[in-house]
Amino acid sequence: MVCRVSATLTTSASPSGASSRPPGTPAPRRRTRVLALPEARWALASTLAFLLALPLDLTGASAWLYGPLYAIAYAAGGWEPALEGLRALREKTLDVDLLMIVAALGAAAIGQVLDGALLIVIFATSGALEALATARTADSVRGLLDLAPATATRVSPKGDGTEETEETVPTDRLAVGDVLLIRPGERIGADGRVLDGESEADQATITGEPLPVPKAPGDEVFAGTLNGTGALRVRVERDPADSVIARIVTLVEEASQTKAPTQLFIEKIEQRYAVGVVAATLAVFAIPLAFGADLTSALLRAMTFMIVASPCAVVLATMPPLLSAIANAGRHGVLVKSAVAMERLGEIDTAALDKTGTLTEGTPEVTAVRPHPGSGLGEDALLALAAAAEHPSEHPLARAVVAAARARGLRIAPAEDFTARPGRGVSATVEGRVVTVGRAGEDGAGPDPTAAVRADEVPGTTVLVRVDGTPVGTLTLTDRLRPDAAPAVSALTAVTGTSPVLLTGDNRSAAAQVAADTGITDVRADLLPEDKVDAVRGLQGTGRKVLFAGDGVNDAPALASAHSGVAMGRAGSDLALETADAVVVRDELTAIPAVVRLSRAARRLVVQNLVIAGTCIAVLVVWDLVGHLPLPLGVAGHEGSTVLVGLNGLRLLRESAWRKASSPGSLPR
Repeated sequence: MVCRVSATLTTSASPSGASSRPPGTPAPRRRTRVLALPEARWALASTLAFLLALPLDLTGASAWLYGPLYAIAYAAGGWEPALEGLRALREKTLDVDLLMIVAALGAAAIGQVLDGALLIVIFATSGALEALATARTADSVRGLLDLAPATATRVSPKGDGTEETEETVPTDRLAVGDVLLIRPGERIGADGRVLDGESEADQATITGEPLPVPKAPGDEVFAGTLNGTGALRVRVERDPADSVIARIVTLVEEASQTKAPTQLFIEKIEQRYAVGVVAATLAVFAIPLAFGADLTSALLRAMTFMIVASPCAVVLATMPPLLSAIANAGRHGVLVKSAVAMERLGEIDTAALDKTGTLTEGTPEVTAVRPHPGSGLGEDALLALAAAAEHPSEHPLARAVVAAARARGLRIAPAEDFTARPGRGVSATVEGRVVTVGRAGEDGAGPDPTAAVRADEVPGTTVLVRVDGTPVGTLTLTDRLRPDAAPAVSALTAVTGTSPVLLTGDNRSAAAQVAADTGITDVRADLLPEDKVDAVRGLQGTGRKVLFAGDGVNDAPALASAHSGVAMGRAGSDLALETADAVVVRDELTAIPAVVRLSRAARRLVVQNLVIAGTCIAVLVVWDLVGHLPLPLGVAGHEGSTVLVGLNGLRLLRESAWRKASSPGSLPR
């Protein structure tokens, strides 16, 4: 039984009023503190009062010492759900929340004060955790909005058309057709198209591409992405409210407000259950009283019924297996955020995977060094020259070239007269020779000298090295595949019965190579965040329950829309980590199929426990109604069944449970 906290994610863009931040600077990140939530403060007060009262009660101290503490625990943890339950009664509905409070008070009325207080504490803590999860998700959505700058520099010609005027305006006041000046290092203020200038944009938050993308006149740019070393003039093509990043926020909010089928089923059942238990308790009390039973015996029978009909055993039938599975997965680097999330992981029958940062490590590496025939250079000499020219640069490709040279133990000569050309490459004087390193075919100087080798190269980024203007060789850089990517894909195929789907914002050739290396046959590339959501929803529209694994802000909508979302923890964005149902802390892909198998084992134990709990409750209820069930025996039977299902569920805490889950074929689908 779960305390449901009614909460709505609310976000707001940066105020359109005055801002002291320069154009392109995102707002500071805001994060809700735990004790800022009233639910958390009341749960803490209830728990502390209970912990103070418990040792006094168990050691036989005077009731005057621990009684007030129990009263505080009841009041602090139960007043809010009791108030909500009374409001629900006014709406002519009866939920299990109110029934829990009544059960706790009933237990206290017949002397089971400790049991009732523990019930209240668990109840309040559950509500606080749910409130915290909701608040942290809202924090992440606000953090995403903060990626978009609060202001932008708008330029417009003077009346005579000879000069331009610049003005800093709030981004929410921009209109389609406005022209923006984006200086080096600023965030782009709106979705648009480049009119003038050349640069590179880091748009990993939108498309998931691991490398900055060259931008030239005619290229599309996205709000919230980071401009590189060049200045751009951009014409706004979308209203700020319709930008890609704003649509990501909307998609996350919509998916976060969607209720899971299990939750809808529980909400439907709880009405009937609550009404039934209350009606039955009243009947057990009133009918014997009407036939002449004394008040005390009628009340005792009714309270005994309330205890044995209490759903505690049913609650524990579900939670210990799932919580044990969560704890075991956590020890092995997978953080599953809730019991509901753990249960849903076991239901999936299709996996969809992001590429960059999920199947790959998200960082480029040099995979091919090819000197041109007649250049007189070997691989090491070519790589050393390129590394010397790239050494002063902070570009990810430059860092990869330098790292490759160092890995081979090569000497990196000092460079002079270093210059960087946005979107084209770098140039420097190395030991008296002018060395340039740039993208193949970007110089516009006749035929591309790398064309002859491209057909058999691994898809990636090819850069051309020149010495004194003469092409001397090429370097190919690709995103490194995770070592366990192929085994993880194979294990997911085995556990779901279908091969995973690759969903990526990267180009088709790079996606095809990763798919070939991992055994994936269904590849969908060049996808924006909304396209990934459409792909996930399309799969789910055919009746599949989809697990989506990703790491970036651009993956958050798909993570939220999928039946289960799993985020990669080391490089994962805050929004992806908050939106996902589970986080793979150590970025071990093989942990994903393992946690799916562990979830399925937990679901089987849940079924076993429900049978045990249901049988015990039925026997005790019938005994109390048909015969005479002594109160101590009723409590013993109720608590005994609770302990039994609890211990059965704790079996998944054992190390052997994870070993079985990690072994393909050890647990049936």
